[in-house]
Amino acid sequence: MHVPATLVRGGTSKCWLFDEAELPTSVSDIEALLVNAYGAADPVQLDGIGGATPTTSKAAVVRPSGTPGVHVDYLFAQVGIGVGRVEWGSNCGNCATAIALWSVARGLVPVSGDRTRVVLRNTNTGAVLEAEVDTPHGQVTEFGTQTVPGTRAGGVAVGLTFLDPAGGTTGALLPAGEVVEEWEIDGLRARVTMIDAGAPMVLLDAEGLTGAENLREMGDLVGPLRRFRHRAAERMGLTSPGAAVNDAVPKVGIVGPPRAYRTQLGDEVAAAEHDVSVRMLSMNAPHPAIGLTSAVGVAVANLLDGSVVRSASSAPGATELRIATAAGVIAVTSGDLTTSGPRRVTVRRAARILCAADIVVPESIPA
Repeated sequence: MHVPATLVRGGTSKCWLFDEAELPTSVSDIEALLVNAYGAADPVQLDGIGGATPTTSKAAVVRPSGTPGVHVDYLFAQVGIGVGRVEWGSNCGNCATAIALWSVARGLVPVSGDRTRVVLRNTNTGAVLEAEVDTPHGQVTEFGTQTVPGTRAGGVAVGLTFLDPAGGTTGALLPAGEVVEEWEIDGLRARVTMIDAGAPMVLLDAEGLTGAENLREMGDLVGPLRRFRHRAAERMGLTSPGAAVNDAVPKVGIVGPPRAYRTQLGDEVAAAEHDVSVRMLSMNAPHPAIGLTSAVGVAVANLLDGSVVRSASSAPGATELRIATAAGVIAVTSGDLTTSGPRRVTVRRAARILCAADIVVPESIPA
């Protein structure tokens, strides 16, 4: 089977984008196709197009939207690594950045001046996002100079805004009803904030941890953090006791006050250059930077009295928050504040189309 697709870098992720018209009609058949195309059952995804890391084993199925005011609908897929399945329960802001550029380049959205507005709807969660793609002099460009923490490579600048991000998955900003709870799991004591903004997540202020751990140290924490994630999933109503484990949601991470550190690329970051330290998991691996949906949740939590983010932040309650990640500092801006949270949360990103391909997909999973 031959399937056309386009590989696009969005922020710090790579995402294969598929035109819905080129794929099977059922989600189960799409899942089977992606599992085969990516070589998902292989932990190194050698015989497939997957990148064998959570940030490079992503896909999205895209179509023109029939929803008034929305240009593009997309179904996001987090393709398994070493497991022959796909997680459908989340959204990805970095892939949304890629989809925005691709939609303009493909003509799904007509170019309009120096910046072209694209409104996207994530059909997994119902989240609506607004992107502004740089189209200088009314032209779609292949290259750009906008950079993001986590790579020195430039790309086409894309401003990505999450619209009304609170409660998109669970229906409530605080699905468990409390801003903070105190837990102890396997000897690890932590204050936790469970929030649904951008995506459901559980953020920990844990004893003995700083939020500035390096990726090796985070790797040692995957087991404990997964257990916090699984308890949070039940508390947030995302799963029931005894149900199959889903490691896509809620997101899970550690927060702490600002502190000087060195990024994975070797850059020195002073404590004065950021407001809060955050380290997240992506599925079952340390995130090399931070997912945009997670960044949104951290920024919204900074606005909540008593949250673990606000308690650790040097800018508590600020609408502009500088989040220190293993890759560097990302700035997030919240706007149009209401009693239920901000109506708009914006992050500056970059994207680049890497290739258009004809993927040769096995008809069945190899033995």
